[in-house]
Amino acid sequence: MFDSVIPYKNQHYADLKKNCIKDKKLFEDPEFPATNTSLVYSKSLPGRVEWKRPGEISEEPHLFVEGISSHDLNQGSVGNCWFVAACSCLALKPDLWRRVIPDWKEQEWDSKHPESYAGIFHFQFWIFGQWTDVVIDDRLPTVNGGLIYCHSKRSNEFWSALLEKAYAKLSGCYQSLEGGNTGDAVVDFSGAVSEAIDLEKEAYYKDPQKQDKLFKDLLKAYDRGGIISCSIAADPHEIELRMANGLVKGHAYSVTAVKEVRLGHGLLAFFKNETIPLIRMRNPWGKTEWKGAWSDSSEEWSRVGDTERGKLDITVADDGEFWMEFTDWCKFFTNADVCRIINTSVISIHKTWNEVVHFGSWTKNSEPLLNRCGGCLNSKQTFLQNPQYLFDVTKEADEVLISLQQKDMKIHRRYGQGENLTIGFCIFRVELNRKYRLHDLLTQENMETSTYINARTVFMRCTLTQGRYVIIPTTFKPYVLGDYMLRVFTDVDSGCRELTEDKPKIKCWSSFFGYPQAVTHIYVHAAEGLENQDRTGGADPYVIISCEGKSVRSTIKNDTLNPQFATSAVFYRKKARNPIKVEVWNSNAVKDEFMGQVLLAGSPGDNSNPQTLKLRKSGRQAADEMPGTISLRIVTRTELTAI
Repeated sequence: MFDSVIPYKNQHYADLKKNCIKDKKLFEDPEFPATNTSLVYSKSLPGRVEWKRPGEISEEPHLFVEGISSHDLNQGSVGNCWFVAACSCLALKPDLWRRVIPDWKEQEWDSKHPESYAGIFHFQFWIFGQWTDVVIDDRLPTVNGGLIYCHSKRSNEFWSALLEKAYAKLSGCYQSLEGGNTGDAVVDFSGAVSEAIDLEKEAYYKDPQKQDKLFKDLLKAYDRGGIISCSIAADPHEIELRMANGLVKGHAYSVTAVKEVRLGHGLLAFFKNETIPLIRMRNPWGKTEWKGAWSDSSEEWSRVGDTERGKLDITVADDGEFWMEFTDWCKFFTNADVCRIINTSVISIHKTWNEVVHFGSWTKNSEPLLNRCGGCLNSKQTFLQNPQYLFDVTKEADEVLISLQQKDMKIHRRYGQGENLTIGFCIFRVELNRKYRLHDLLTQENMETSTYINARTVFMRCTLTQGRYVIIPTTFKPYVLGDYMLRVFTDVDSGCRELTEDKPKIKCWSSFFGYPQAVTHIYVHAAEGLENQDRTGGADPYVIISCEGKSVRSTIKNDTLNPQFATSAVFYRKKARNPIKVEVWNSNAVKDEFMGQVLLAGSPGDNSNPQTLKLRKSGRQAADEMPGTISLRIVTRTELTAI
């Protein structure tokens, strides 16, 4: 899915270029014409705009001049520093920009064969889980002969201006690029997973331990190809306000390096082995830098040897790129976006993730069982009407990454819309044998709830213990419609799948073999006072819950006579009179030992509150008690969509 490419607006680059060369004419894109509608939808023009081809702007145009560099870019007059910052990050990653700018050698101007130039370019973006090929012509908007928007420092280099035009085409027009998120653009360049970090809320600068962990996370992400950007929150009247320390509020910066820099000179530096965490950034303006510690000409650099400084490529110039100590970065910046290229390759020296991707929609239906836009947990009556995705954690504990992304809305801005929906998700620990949709929350535990925010992507990283879980992606309010993409990353295959059925299907043989007459949910919380089984004075108990030939078994709880099982099961019962059996066993290398059981009628009218029962023997001695009690809750309903 992530390697195939589809043409945007069904425009095929190779065919269009071939026809233009055959007809000896330069391409003019009918889908993004050189008119004011491609520039703005509500604001005034920045002057008398003329659309010019690169050959009319420069005598010797090139896609790249002396390669591609993060220093190439300047922002221009539109407020899209977020996009320019993403381009700076892109320029640092050859594997990425060669994907975004395909056939870059073939697309370059060839002065020896001018007849092969057709005024057409194409770029590829990862749009909502699909690589999309966007064709443009090379007519660029200018005022007084100069490019209005993103441009390179060299007047004859055009990769950034053409890339921006292709992105503006995807967004409807250039004005739609005003205000955005650098992480979103990086995702569109790479298919990465974006994680937003609130530096101010988490107060990293006050907590050295949290700060140290964050630095190591960022260092690992950067070293493995990740892309990082940052900004300082600003009130509306403070956008792009220059602070006394040289930083700019409401402005996106690209992080161009994360390093532990060795202090000292000569051999002393190696023996002392003292380092300091530094981070390097670039201002998309191409000027205006940090003035504090570790700025270009600050005295702190005297603590670093010449060899180390050479490795860091220090330049004393107002080129927009500068270093900061990580502590200062945490103090002055308020937000960061970390875009990780998640490794799913089987052949790798680094951690490999298993990825599952689901596309879905929040849709409205008057029938509750068919409605799929129930809102967040605040809307208790409709919450479980949302889409539900089940997955298993099969290891004792596993780190799980979850990304919920909605469609980009910028293209709707010209119509007075274009705002992101407020979205998020919850993760519930459910019955070990759950395979139908949840209809009520009884003992199912809400393990994690993401932030609810009107961002394009909501990301969460969490560690879950062995068991079965359900992810419920939602909008904040009920009955809000939209499309989403859910990506789930686990260490091993989680079997992640959407729950679509509400109850068991009626099949042709149901009349012979029967159909469920009731559904029972049972949760076994814990046992206490079990009989000693080991010489050391303990046991390794586990619990088995059985009904009509089906059973669920908990994990083994080692060396305890008071185990916390926290195990649940759900049974669709054809013979509701048959009891449900809960057995406790001791795990043994030779043969497992029976430690007691309880038999439960599970009738609809029975006590559904938590209860503690005495363990008993099995078979003919079922009336006899055994040491220990078990605490549980059992709920039975005759309506199969009630649990």
